[in-house]
Amino acid sequence: MRTHKDLDIWKLGIELVEKVYSLTKAFPKEELFGLTSQLKRASFSVPANIAEGAARNSKKEYIKFLYIALGSLSEVETDLIISHRLGFGNSEELDRLVEELRRKLLNFLKYLKTRSL
Repeated sequence: MRTHKDLDIWKLGIELVEKVYSLTKAFPKEELFGLTSQLKRASFSVPANIAEGAARNSKKEYIKFLYIALGSLSEVETDLIISHRLGFGNSEELDRLVEELRRKLLNFLKYLKTRSL
């Protein structure tokens, strides 16, 4: 039986969380409850919402949770831009991952909207 763990978007979401946690280790301690916490929570929300949507009973709910994941991904992107500008770290690899995940999420949403269940 296929689950959310079989989805590339979920796997990329887990990779995003790992890379965000790695990046934020180098952030200043005074940002622990600010930008660090916000970035971690937003990144964690991406695969969590993909998983929750996949477990829902309707395509409409699934799509809703995928859009929440997409919103969280945009929040991660914004937090990364802020952290880069504040000099807290820059990760081109992480930026590329965000773009790849966004593209795949949007393509999956398009696929679900055109597919009848």
